[in-house]
Amino acid sequence: MAIKQTGQPTFAEAFMPQGLGKNETLDRISGLVKWYRFEKLLAHLRSEDTPGRPGYAVLLLFRALLLQSLYGLSERELEDALNDRLSFKRFVGLNIEEAAPDHTVLCRFRNELIAQNLLERLFAELNRQLEKAGMVLKRGTMLDATLIETVSRRPSDERPSVDPDAAFAKRHGKAGSTFGYKAHVGVDEGSGLIRSVITTPANVNDTTPADDLICGDESSVWADAAYHTHSRIAWLKAEGKKPRIARRPNKYHPLSARLRRYNQLLARRRAAVETTFATMKHRMHLDCIRYIGLVKAEAQITMAAIAFNLRRWAAITAGV
Repeated sequence: MAIKQTGQPTFAEAFMPQGLGKNETLDRISGLVKWYRFEKLLAHLRSEDTPGRPGYAVLLLFRALLLQSLYGLSERELEDALNDRLSFKRFVGLNIEEAAPDHTVLCRFRNELIAQNLLERLFAELNRQLEKAGMVLKRGTMLDATLIETVSRRPSDERPSVDPDAAFAKRHGKAGSTFGYKAHVGVDEGSGLIRSVITTPANVNDTTPADDLICGDESSVWADAAYHTHSRIAWLKAEGKKPRIARRPNKYHPLSARLRRYNQLLARRRAAVETTFATMKHRMHLDCIRYIGLVKAEAQITMAAIAFNLRRWAAITAGV
């Protein structure tokens, strides 16, 4: 398939007011990232030797999906925004006269990324760039998880859900339950960047995937009482890491005043991880899983983690 040549400046753009359609965050992201490294990972998805109508460049489509995650859009909403917003066109590499990819093209590209397990490699590539740029501090990893409702119908006595992988989980401190998935993350202490992410059905306990979120090069691990086990504490100490994990009482051994104070001090330090979820849910609108099945839910959350790290990188370098 031949590749469309896009992004050539038009005559009309020469007369547009300076700064029209400017988006500082997107412009900063564009300048920070070594995009050619992502393009190398994606290049095999398009071949110029195959027949057919010219298709959009893989990097253009990938950057479009980043916009989708940054702004919490569906594929149809993304198509409309790419046709309507000048800043979006500039970010992906379209001029003002070029039509955006159809929502079906965007959906097929997303499915190609999923089928070839490319999202994990793209996430790892971004984290390598962040580390090389000195953004990752490695002082500690903060573990936490959040529930995300799926848009699929909840099961009932009369009919099952169309999403067999989603599950119920009770909301902590809130009435009702969530039917969907859970995003587990390991966040770099200090920078707030996501270093690891795992997606599970909502009913999986926070502690189950916790060890896989630990990167290995941090000096400490921060977590709430849900992650506390004696074996994990012993393992972290053996690995030379400080286990900053809150203690939990049981009916035979209530917490002493000293341990309650210890938990309060930990809670203050690890409260920063809540900012990660607040940004993803309220600013990036990751408030629902749009797709059916664990594999596609995992892809949506991983893509959101990539977009979050790009947003955070831009904020750090801007001095925010």
